This record gives sequence, C-alpha cells and structure tokens, in this order.
Amino acid sequence: MKTRPDLSDLNWNLLRSFWVIAEEKGITRAARRLNMSQPSVSLALQKLEEQLGCQLIFRGSRHFALTLRGEKIYQECAEIFQAVDRIGLLAEDSNDEEFGELRLFIISQLHSPLIDEAVRLYHQRYPSVTWRIEVQNSAETVRRITQEKMGIGICLLTKPMLGLDCRHLFREEFGIFCGAEHPLFGQDDSTTRDLMREPFVAFTCATEGMGLEPMVMLREGLGLGNRISGSSHDLEEVQRMIVSGLGIGILPVAAAMNSVEEGKLWPLRLTDQTLGADVFLVSNAQSALSLPERRFVDLLDELLQLYPDTI
Repeated sequence: MKTRPDLSDLNWNLLRSFWVIAEEKGITRAARRLNMSQPSVSLALQKLEEQLGCQLIFRGSRHFALTLRGEKIYQECAEIFQAVDRIGLLAEDSNDEEFGELRLFIISQLHSPLIDEAVRLYHQRYPSVTWRIEVQNSAETVRRITQEKMGIGICLLTKPMLGLDCRHLFREEFGIFCGAEHPLFGQDDSTTRDLMREPFVAFTCATEGMGLEPMVMLREGLGLGNRISGSSHDLEEVQRMIVSGLGIGILPVAAAMNSVEEGKLWPLRLTDQTLGADVFLVSNAQSALSLPERRFVDLLDELLQLYPDTI
C-alpha cells in the first residue's frame, strides 16, 4: 500500500506555480504570467510532483493535459488561491473599522422610506457601529440636544430653530380623524365649522405652550381644540383615545392607515384644507458631531440628492 506523502513542509510557491500552469494551459504562458524563466517554472513543477509523489501533467503530448490527479489537485488549488484573493479584498475593506455609538432621537411611528433606507445603508457600510434610538416628542428632542449638546434628532418643526442645525428631510401628511362611535364617522361632507364644536384629543406638548409641534399650528389654524377631552405625549395613546370616542384629533396619515382599514378610524376630509408638517434632522450647532453621527448626516444628504422627488 502506497504511503501518504508528508506535506508538512509543502512549498506554497510550488502549488501556485502549478495552479498558474494549469490556468494558462502551458509552461510558456505560465512563465510570462509569473515573470519567471521557463526552466524555473518546469523545475517548480518537477519539485511539486516529487513532493506529492505523483505526476500532474502528461509529458510528451502535443496538447497540454492534466492527469486525473493533476485535475483534482488543480481544483483544490483553485479554491485555495481564490480564498486567498478574497482574504486580500477583506483586508482592504475598512468599513468595519468604523465603530462607536450612533444616538438618534426620533418621533413616534414615523413612516419614511428615506429613514428606512438610510438605516439600511448605514448598517451595510458601517456594521460595527452600535445604534441607540430613543422615541420622544419633538419638544423633548430639541430640549435634550440643546442642553446636552450631543446626539442628533428627527422631529417635526414649524421652522428651523436658532442654535440648531436643521436639515429639512420631507413633509409628513396629517389628517383629522374620529373613532367608529363618533357621530361624524362615515361622513364625507364635514366642514371646518362642524369640527370646531367637537371635543379634541391633543398631544400634550401642544397644550403646554411649548409651541414646537406643528400640530399646534395645524389645530389653531383650523380653529380646533376649543375643548380638550384628552391629551398625551405619545402618538399611540392619542390614537387610542380617538378610537375610543373621546373626540376628534390630528394624526399622521401613514400611522393611522391600518386603523382606518380596520374600521376603527375615519378620516374627516376638508376639501379646502391640506394638512402637513415638516420633518427635520436636528443637531446642536455649537458642538461637533461624532464620527458616526457625521456619517449618518452625510448619508441622508446623499440620499436626498439621489432621490429629491421620490422620498
């Protein structure tokens, strides 16, 4: 029985020479690719065959051909050196060298293809960065970024604020809604006058004089909310109270759509009014962004330039 050759000291340069010979289908072309002389390439092949104890290439043939063992060993060599090439590419990829924490404040239930794509691309490019996303209302976001001088936030503003870097991202559509037990449920001919008399469910920050949430302007511009029947800083709780029949209220259209489709909410459309609010990315103008934060801001700018009309 033939003993297995000892390959503990196998010369990888010999393997590479054989692999190139097989790739180029000849010693002459392999020598040019390896920038070696033909005798040196032939000698490398001979040494490898001696170390392996088998013939790899048929000699004396007018056409280049590998032996059966040579073909099998060539396939193994191909996998080895392709893996080595992949290792080289991985070593050049510096994306995972970016690390740290990205702290982001965001308003509740913000439906946005722009933000979704930004998060996806950011993680793809910088997989070692840890995310920390905190949900809070716009007033709290502005307060914390102003006082703590750190973090970035995505919030609703009526206009850019002094002391903050404010990037306009997109406009979010809002609507007036009522619950299934409300007298106006199912009606399509509501007027502003009808709605002015209705109890109103409001966001807490819109009732405390903070003046940051665009819902204040939306509500007061329509003359709504003369009688507040309920309030909360949380969008889901405001929606719960509207669904439960406490009164009408203003909600983001995208966030309310599921409840509309389930028959829990009804949109009270006003033909002469378009409701919307501007979504901004905000940071403290007096403090430098961390590298992860700067990368995220740059990525949003990149997406806004690529898709100015679709996001």
